[in-house]
Amino acid sequence: MTGFTETLRHLAVAQKPARGVPAYTLFVNRPAGRVLAALALRAGATPHQVTVLGALFTFPALAAVALVRPGPVLAVCVCAALLVGFALDSADGQLARAQRSAAPSGEWLDHVLDCAKTVTVHLVVAVAFHRFFSLPSPALLLAPLLFALSAVVLFFGGILAEQLKRRTAVPAPAGAARLADRPAPVLRSVLLLPADHGVLCLAFLALCRQQAFLSVYCALLPAHCLLCAAFLVKWFRELRRRDLRRPGAAEQLQGAAQQ
Repeated sequence: MTGFTETLRHLAVAQKPARGVPAYTLFVNRPAGRVLAALALRAGATPHQVTVLGALFTFPALAAVALVRPGPVLAVCVCAALLVGFALDSADGQLARAQRSAAPSGEWLDHVLDCAKTVTVHLVVAVAFHRFFSLPSPALLLAPLLFALSAVVLFFGGILAEQLKRRTAVPAPAGAARLADRPAPVLRSVLLLPADHGVLCLAFLALCRQQAFLSVYCALLPAHCLLCAAFLVKWFRELRRRDLRRPGAAEQLQGAAQQ
């Protein structure tokens, strides 16, 4: 049987591109997922099983946020469970690539659970705000709803853009492959931290201190909304450029202008 170190090395080669990935996901979550994927590979687990295990860490922790009065023990347990669930969410894909067992069913299950997590994490915060927090203004109850909207739009926009790029594949410009292989700029990864799920998980460490959690959460909200808007513009421009590079696109635009 291949040694654990060799398994880790094999998984490291099968990583997704690093460009455009936030810092926590890139430098912490993917390496942690790689270790979990190596353990799962040696245990004979399937990617589906790792995906479900991640959900079993994530969703009970989120339920506890809405149902249990915040305290130090709850804050640590919720944060730890969410971070493990996030690492397992990375491990399932790495395991699938290592086993060369990636399948549409696995990708579908992974995305559905990711979407449910993306919505639920903010809905339980709204419930916790209502049940356990002394908010300075009832208007702050809208913050989790706005955060959920921004997160879902960002999630859906990214998934749809990726699928449309695959469907409308065009010849890549010269040097594009070399560009994709370059290391991700560290500054860009840091600037993307407000959109990093790992940062949101870490914020739950402050759940037992109402003012601290409220301050961190409400600081992440506008930063996340700005990044969401920037990504939507970026994806639209990329798809628009693909429209113009399609065979016959210039003729169609010229004909439309003449009519």
